[in-house]
Amino acid sequence: MKNMKLLAHTLVLVAGLSFAQAQQVSSAGAIDSQDDLKQRVQQLEAEVSELKKIVKQLQPGLAVADGIDRPAAGKPAAVTGAGPVDPPQTVSSPAALSVSADDRKTLDFLHDTTLNLTLDTYYDYNFNNPVGRVNLLRAYDVLSNEISLNQASVILEHAPDVSAGRRWGGRLDLQFGQATDTLQGNPSNEPRPDIYRNIFQAYGTYVIPAGKGITVDFGKWGSALGIEGNYTKDQINYSRSYWFNFLPFYHMGVRASIPLNDRFSVNYWIVNGTNQVEPTNGFKDELFGFTAKPQKTVTWTMNYYLGQEHPDRAASSCGPIPVQPGLCFTAISPAPDGRTHIFDSYVTWQATPKLTVALEGDYFIQRLWRNAAPGESSAPSHVDGGAGYIQYQLTAKLAVATRAEYLADRGGLFSGLTQALKENTVTFDYKLADGFLMRYEWRRDFSNQPSFLSDVQGVFSKQQNTATAGFVWWWGRKEGSW
Repeated sequence: MKNMKLLAHTLVLVAGLSFAQAQQVSSAGAIDSQDDLKQRVQQLEAEVSELKKIVKQLQPGLAVADGIDRPAAGKPAAVTGAGPVDPPQTVSSPAALSVSADDRKTLDFLHDTTLNLTLDTYYDYNFNNPVGRVNLLRAYDVLSNEISLNQASVILEHAPDVSAGRRWGGRLDLQFGQATDTLQGNPSNEPRPDIYRNIFQAYGTYVIPAGKGITVDFGKWGSALGIEGNYTKDQINYSRSYWFNFLPFYHMGVRASIPLNDRFSVNYWIVNGTNQVEPTNGFKDELFGFTAKPQKTVTWTMNYYLGQEHPDRAASSCGPIPVQPGLCFTAISPAPDGRTHIFDSYVTWQATPKLTVALEGDYFIQRLWRNAAPGESSAPSHVDGGAGYIQYQLTAKLAVATRAEYLADRGGLFSGLTQALKENTVTFDYKLADGFLMRYEWRRDFSNQPSFLSDVQGVFSKQQNTATAGFVWWWGRKEGSW
């Protein structure tokens, strides 16, 4: 109402101004002196000034004057003019947005929980045309001239969030496809591999409130020995290195990461063994290591692993004793007690935003007996070497990478044959969309000994060349490496 009165006042002034101007024009000839003209001009200026003040006062109410009630930001507008109009859009009331207690519990449970899935497939062609179409000494791309499912994985994670007052968390990685047989398929390491075959990782986490926070995991996790990991999307190349295939894939036990400052943390593990959920002996392996960031662009990891990988029992028949299948054993006496030592170090340097350089070096030594008895051999077998990686991001969608690798297998720990293995891989990435990667790769494996399958049964070659096309899909809320 107040705005309407002000508007009426304005209209009266405008009419008065128009009338004054008309009078001035119509009686221009009747003005006797300059003083009368000056007086009229001053009067008009005063009226214009008053009009400006009134218009300024009217500005907050102009929305009402044109028949539309314009609300504050975020609220719906209601049309007050005549004629048919669309019904006004309104924001739901707090009562309409409320949820039941059961729904709230479900939402709280899912808060900060990520569900992630990945599908990894490939086609590989081996130019040796090997018997059985098998690529020897490969971890995942094991079949030639076949369209293959490397792995399909489901990752469920509820990570700790100390800033939100939650110090506990957990993770479960389920895996299916060819990679499951590589990771969890060796009866010599795992007495009952079928029980755990599809569980790549399963561990709970707690952050102890000491110092900068000590992160402790209990369960099964992918090994941090070696720079390469399980999920293809997070690797520089599609195929895995010899070292990924040779070093442990996973462990079962307890691990702790202790940050000493923002750039240096100490790591300690105590586990059943290498690639063992159920151990083959009573010895508990240990890892001592650190992760350092001397610069923001450099990450360096150093690990020393001490283990005893020789079994002290063998599978046997239980007879009528009611136990779970696969839990019948007979003692091995005397059981070999030789130790395993692994020295593993790798560094990643983000030289520029587009250029990544990485190096890995490893030394693995194993004895059958700690103190050999007469007639028993105590000569160790050892494997040493390393790998180098370079990746360059050409555009947001295109990248090219290469890997060069050397592995000296003295005693046949890796390949069953004393030999010097080498390989070179060139990889071309095309990221068609966020969550879909096409990866094309050429790889050449070669050795100083005939060790690769050929197209003739029983005849081996010193080299094998393969071409691979990998197609990887992934989706989920987890950011960064999986």
